[in-house]
Amino acid sequence: MFNKKEKPYTDLLGKTNRIVEGTIIKGDIISKADFRLDGELIGNFQSTGKLVIGPTGSVTGDITCNNADIEGKFSGTIQVTELLNIKSKASIHGDATVGKLSVEPGADFSASCSMKENLKTTASDGRET
Repeated sequence: MFNKKEKPYTDLLGKTNRIVEGTIIKGDIISKADFRLDGELIGNFQSTGKLVIGPTGSVTGDITCNNADIEGKFSGTIQVTELLNIKSKASIHGDATVGKLSVEPGADFSASCSMKENLKTTASDGRET
């Protein structure tokens, strides 16, 4: 009688993945959802969401995501489409390509950095497209 469309399993659980402190992952992670990493990743990370590396988290490898907040350690190449936010206790080594960059005083930011232009285009009449 009522044909309700069932929600996908991931819609019921929320959209944030979490790797807790003390967990070590060797390999690549690909996720469409937001991700919080308080453990250690030795490998590459790719997401269309936001990556948060907590104070005990570390990544050795390449990262590609839309937004990132880093409070822990990162070594490798990072590409962030929108905002890369580096907290005061963070340690970053490698290369960064970002849309926008925020670095708090006290952060160890030992990386080459290039900023991409905003991907949004503006029409001739001033409207964003």
